[in-house]
Amino acid sequence: MEGELHRKLVEEFADIATIINSDGTITYVSPSVTRTLGYEPKELVGEVGYEYQHPDDRDAVADAIESLQTNPDPTQIIETRFRRADGSWCWIEATLQNRFDDPDISGILVNSRDISQRKRQEQQYQALAEEYRTLLETVEDSMFFLTVESADGECVFRFERLNRSYEEQTGITTEEVGGKTPIDVFGEDLGAELQANYLRCVNAQKSISYEEEVPVETDARFWQTVLTPVITNREVTRIIGITRNITEQVERERQIRRQKEQLDEFASVVSHDLRNPLSVAQGRAELLDDDCDSEHLAPIVRSLDRLEEIIADTLTLAREGQVVSDSEPIELVNLVGVCWRNVPTDEATIEIKDDVAITGDRSRLQHVFENLFRNAVEQGGTEVTVRVGQIGDHGIYVEDTGPGIPEEAREVVFDPGHTSATGGTGFGLTIVKRIAEAHGWEVTIAEGSDGGARFEFTGVDVDVDR
Repeated sequence: MEGELHRKLVEEFADIATIINSDGTITYVSPSVTRTLGYEPKELVGEVGYEYQHPDDRDAVADAIESLQTNPDPTQIIETRFRRADGSWCWIEATLQNRFDDPDISGILVNSRDISQRKRQEQQYQALAEEYRTLLETVEDSMFFLTVESADGECVFRFERLNRSYEEQTGITTEEVGGKTPIDVFGEDLGAELQANYLRCVNAQKSISYEEEVPVETDARFWQTVLTPVITNREVTRIIGITRNITEQVERERQIRRQKEQLDEFASVVSHDLRNPLSVAQGRAELLDDDCDSEHLAPIVRSLDRLEEIIADTLTLAREGQVVSDSEPIELVNLVGVCWRNVPTDEATIEIKDDVAITGDRSRLQHVFENLFRNAVEQGGTEVTVRVGQIGDHGIYVEDTGPGIPEEAREVVFDPGHTSATGGTGFGLTIVKRIAEAHGWEVTIAEGSDGGARFEFTGVDVDVDR
């Protein structure tokens, strides 16, 4: 009964039992070799096992057999590639035991099992690990990894690893922080703030994003951070953090905000503190004109009117140059028509070459076209022709038949205070450029088709399919 059970176990056991002698010749192989390698046992008995091993693995097998015969340790475990009956290779894990003293075996007992699937998985894991290492070393964003431990019902966060970008941008290394808590690394107050965010991620069990202030030795201070939890058995066991240095952006935004506040304050002063006394002066000048006849009165009135124009243009610069946030589709024909009627044009002619719509702030764009039309009439005379049309898919132009603008002067004409017209404030084209930039457009000056000035706006949202 016992012998029958032993025979059945050997025949049914998935592992391959093999006996080889000291020179590697196979003296016995169990029937399971057929299922695993495709050979009949009798095909292998009498064969030298080395001949079936992959050439790169033969030395390791020979060393193991030699070690079994000289080393007191009776067991060796090796991994080798064995050729199947169909010529393909199969990874085998072989456990070799010295059984020369056993009269029933009198050789080396080899227990082999197919580990091809495990090897494939290991190769996949190695490839993923290599991709992971490559990602950590090449990604520009800073990455950090935290382990999440549970102690007395509370979460304990410990830094596990930092990628190269994090180390470069913060001056902190994995060696310095590995195994430490945020409080260990950043101190009690800041560390507690960091841990509070990590706890939010654990409780949410999903990615969270936020801005934080973490000053480091490299002078970086403000960060845009995304935390992603790694969940195992419904518990967060790790947190992967990706953080981007936004210090320059935050400081730039703060500077812009301060400048806007100063600009608003300046506009308020101009609008109220200057306009009120100006209105009084203009009213008194009108009364004087009724009461007396003086050659000095007309220059005073002209100067007061001139001051009013400067104040109006200054307020336009201060208020209309800010970023446009409320845009709408605008029919170019309608916009140009309104602006043309608002400007004294005498015998000048307007031509609209393309019937399109553009997206923008209607009120501000009126300043653009009115200033350009006014400039064209002032420079080209009352019989000038002004044309408005489309450039490609994302542009419009305004050109005239006047004398044009010399190439060397095309940049400076946008400077505040620059004017070539008698009595002009010098702010007209500055306003044009500021409002264009507020829309995200770019404005340049070229020579018109008839030699006049041509203002080209690019980056415009133009709609022709209406």
